[in-house]
Amino acid sequence: MISKQRFPSPNPNIELSIVTYLSGDLKIKGLLAEPKDEAIYDGFLYLRGGIKNVGQVRPARIVQFASEGFIVFAPFYRGNQGGDGNEDFAGEDREDAFSAFQLLQSHPRVKGVHIFGFSRGGVMALLTALEFPKVKSLVTWGGVSDMFLTYEERKDLRRMMKRVIGGTPTKYPDRYEYRTPLFELEKLEAPVLIIHGEQDHNVSIEHAYRLEKRLRSLGKEVESWYFREFTHYFPPAINRRVVRDLTKWMKSRKDPK
Repeated sequence: MISKQRFPSPNPNIELSIVTYLSGDLKIKGLLAEPKDEAIYDGFLYLRGGIKNVGQVRPARIVQFASEGFIVFAPFYRGNQGGDGNEDFAGEDREDAFSAFQLLQSHPRVKGVHIFGFSRGGVMALLTALEFPKVKSLVTWGGVSDMFLTYEERKDLRRMMKRVIGGTPTKYPDRYEYRTPLFELEKLEAPVLIIHGEQDHNVSIEHAYRLEKRLRSLGKEVESWYFREFTHYFPPAINRRVVRDLTKWMKSRKDPK
């Protein structure tokens, strides 16, 4: 961590800060939420979806998770909110998530770290858990698991993906495979919870099915909560309930060996 600057918090019991930290040689920004006491908490790495101004980290969302009894850190990823570099859509910017995980690990009031990924953050969460076997648990909500499938399904994202990734899956399959954690799940140690709306048109339920099927075939610990009637975004009351349920699930996981 290079610097830490207070940021207005919507909850008087949670302190928010904008943090600048190093990811390689780049200075990256992120949002840190800490309960205002001296207690020890589990860490919660929040990996956002979208790219650039789409899917930005929302302080209220970070505080919501911190209020469930976590110290939460949400990196903005490179090139955002004054950070160095350019976002790479689960390419080299995965290093920003890796460094954020290490930042939480080194926090004096954190005893272990869980990872949460929403939408594109699902890929980032899986890649980070593959990098760090000591993750306590992993939750992917409406999460991408297969970049080939994202290119196929999201015609509106193809121009961006070709620009950022450098071409199509047909021309550069290795670049899409590099961004698709399904190919490396043998190395995954963390228990996984998959949350997905079956009417999701941003990230289809097929991403969840493929991830669950692959994890089960490998004998990994996985649980899935599928919601037949919901899309990428859940109604507020249901959202709050699911947040409470998933944080309880996280806290019930045993410490990694």
